[in-house]
Amino acid sequence: QVQLVESGGDSVQAGGSLRLSCAVSGAIITGNVIAWFRQVPGKEREGVANLLFSAAYADLVKGRFTVSRDVPNNTVYLQMNNLKPEDTAMYYCAAGFNGFYRYWYSPDNYKYWGPGTQVTVSA
Repeated sequence: QVQLVESGGDSVQAGGSLRLSCAVSGAIITGNVIAWFRQVPGKEREGVANLLFSAAYADLVKGRFTVSRDVPNNTVYLQMNNLKPEDTAMYYCAAGFNGFYRYWYSPDNYKYWGPGTQVTVSA
């Protein structure tokens, strides 16, 4: 059974940095799409970044966020720099992608989700 557990969420001031971790069990992180999403109450979950053979990012985070992986530890990271108040959200990692890769940002294409980790950025 595939399980994902996020960690690293915290409260920071604008301009600060955080690194989120997604520990994956029951699946290998190489050769599979592992994605990061975020959600605020009342809004749809939105794709932030994903890593397959290379990384892809939503326009809102390009140049500030970097996704990477630690293969021996089967963990995917999301390094977030120059954080803004609008980055405040619950962040989730997702796996079990099934669909056209061009739609990696759609949460409907993922089968497995972690419980999330909260990121709060104050002005």
